[in-house]
Amino acid sequence: MNASRPDSDVPAGKETRPSPLPLAAYRESVALDEPFRPPTASTDAGRPDAHVRAALRLLGADPAMARLGLRADSPGDVDGMDAETARALLRAVLTVRDPGPLPDGAAEAVDAVLDAERRLRPAVPVNGLPTIAERFPGSGFPAGRQTVLWRGDLTVLDADAVVNAANSALLGCFRPLHRCIDNVFHNAAGPRLRDDCHAIMTLQGASEPTGTAKITRGYHLPARYVLHTVGPIVDGRPQASEAQALASSYRACLDLAAQVETIRTVAFCAVSTGVFGYPRSEAAPVALRTVTDWLDAHPGRFDRVVFTVFGEEDEQAYRHALA
Repeated sequence: MNASRPDSDVPAGKETRPSPLPLAAYRESVALDEPFRPPTASTDAGRPDAHVRAALRLLGADPAMARLGLRADSPGDVDGMDAETARALLRAVLTVRDPGPLPDGAAEAVDAVLDAERRLRPAVPVNGLPTIAERFPGSGFPAGRQTVLWRGDLTVLDADAVVNAANSALLGCFRPLHRCIDNVFHNAAGPRLRDDCHAIMTLQGASEPTGTAKITRGYHLPARYVLHTVGPIVDGRPQASEAQALASSYRACLDLAAQVETIRTVAFCAVSTGVFGYPRSEAAPVALRTVTDWLDAHPGRFDRVVFTVFGEEDEQAYRHALA
């Protein structure tokens, strides 16, 4: 899974961009150090459908609804939908919606939906996963005792920080129901994630350069933080400059995470693979080598770094690289 890019994006190396905004310049603007307090659990938390319908009613007049060619401001229209259709519509509305405050009452309803869904999904603690040294004792991987290869859904991984493969606008994917990791993260975390990214990008005043990263809170994710990085777009075999840009994305995430004292565990997605075109078989060695070098240069900074894969092809790429 990977995030979709805006059509206006320019591949790495084709555009000169200003220096990215440092953490100190936006940390307070996104209240990075304030823990997110989910809404109080409701009595019907195990059945989020009622909150979904309430949110749709409140969003009925929102421009995002009209953008989809749909309206849900009529109670009859909402009540007539089955639960799956109503949830898909709410997800689509929030996906295409621009950053900004939700209509009165809608934020609370959306929070109730996401809070209920999070508690229905069991979180996977990072520290309970076997390390690479334990799973692959014959690999001789230098960072094997500090790293993990895990196949699963990053939105259920209970790490301190998870890595999102973002686009240069850094606002998430705007394609309804698209199964890219960017969209998946924003759907699970909620619209505050896009609002934070918008605040950062407004302060920066320019698109995010390739090979850099930003950090926000994770909101309704089990992870407290999300690291958003822009990896290179590759067409065919990667060039040396693209391999350097991919390595830069991994380093940028670790460098940024290291500036937040409470982050002890970081979980990466397979940056730049999938729709971004970087061959999995060549991306995996770059990821392994870059993380190993970083951990070697910063001993003891992180307890665990996780390489998360979603599909069989991704996992085999890492297994082959470790072999």
